[in-house]
Amino acid sequence: MSCSITRRTFIRQSVGAVGLALPWLIPASALGRAGRPAASERLVVASIGMGGQGMQDTMGFCAYPEVQVVAVCDVDAPRCEGAKRQVDAVYGNQDCACIHDFREIIQRRDIDIVCIATPDHWHAIPAIWAMRSGKDVFVEKPLSLTIAEGRALVNTAKECGSVTQVNTWQRSIHNFQHACDLIQGGRLGRVHTAKVGLPGGPSQPPQPEVPVPEGFDYDFWLGQAPWAPYHPSRCHGAFRACFDYSGGGLTDWGAHHLDVVQWYMNRDSTGPVKIEGTGEFPTEGIWNTATSYHFICTYDDGFTLEASTSFRGGVRFEGEDGRWLHVDRGVLETNPADLRKQRIAPDEMKQLWVSGDHNADFLNSVRTRRPTVTPVEIGHRSISIAHLANICMRLGRSLRWDPAQEHFIDDPSADRMLSRAMRQPWHL
Repeated sequence: MSCSITRRTFIRQSVGAVGLALPWLIPASALGRAGRPAASERLVVASIGMGGQGMQDTMGFCAYPEVQVVAVCDVDAPRCEGAKRQVDAVYGNQDCACIHDFREIIQRRDIDIVCIATPDHWHAIPAIWAMRSGKDVFVEKPLSLTIAEGRALVNTAKECGSVTQVNTWQRSIHNFQHACDLIQGGRLGRVHTAKVGLPGGPSQPPQPEVPVPEGFDYDFWLGQAPWAPYHPSRCHGAFRACFDYSGGGLTDWGAHHLDVVQWYMNRDSTGPVKIEGTGEFPTEGIWNTATSYHFICTYDDGFTLEASTSFRGGVRFEGEDGRWLHVDRGVLETNPADLRKQRIAPDEMKQLWVSGDHNADFLNSVRTRRPTVTPVEIGHRSISIAHLANICMRLGRSLRWDPAQEHFIDDPSADRMLSRAMRQPWHL
């Protein structure tokens, strides 16, 4: 499927053009009222995946008067119906569509933005199809299930000119931005090491197959993943502990904290050249991602990223003369202690975005067509580190990586783990 040109609002200063087959009109009840822009001037949003994070993202978009959420989508019917009720309550009408199959959203010509908060193995397909249909995409982290999926997302965004935002929202938080300016402003001298504290995954004994809950399309939920008997431990709230659907605590929190390292060290378009480490994995049960791990990534200039389940959460950057900085949510500690209080002069500022609002940054970029703070290229490079570490630990040996070509050096067996076969009929 090649990229199509979608309808754009006059606010976005684009020309209406050819879309997909099914025309769709916003109901009269969506017209402007109480100071909200008229429907023709709003950014029209549909959400796919209505679990806890999906609802948070959706209600976040509902808070902007220039946005109209017109559809919610989930293969769990009770979840979808509950999400519709919440959106309808915001707008005081019954207009939000409750959709089972995300492909209906892809076909709709009125939708400008697709928000994707599905399980991790369901990020790439709807995001790529949405971009090819001319839509912009806000997608949850971790961006991809595999490195090959991530590269496909990046290539599609470039080909289609799509605005994308990965919800690694720490880049929009002042605490993290100030820490970045301290490091990039040279306050630690040459930074040689970053130590990242990340969680492991759970374990459990074998579980029996149980009936699929009424209203839950489990086969659709599995999607590209191999068929497996239903159990709640695979699905809502637990899927990240299964390699078929995610990469464990490493990809979950690594999407945030490994991203901080890439950002602070100006590695957004590259990655390490060597990965080594070990992990402990469950030997029985449904959950099979690493319960504990320790790995080291080395970059071409000797900088090392070390991550472990035994480290304190967040990221510690180590520089010259014993100087260091530790950053986490609500935490910024330094040695010397007064270093964190230093102000960065305007001519030293390295950050281009200080929005303090990840969603607003995305919406502004949809209008202006400038890059967001975390487009899929950045999200892909950051989560690739977690994918590389999982491959390394599962193979049980160190690996050499070419970040420019995105393949392992002289290691065909490792290269085969860059992608996965998809269960029919699903494809990128």
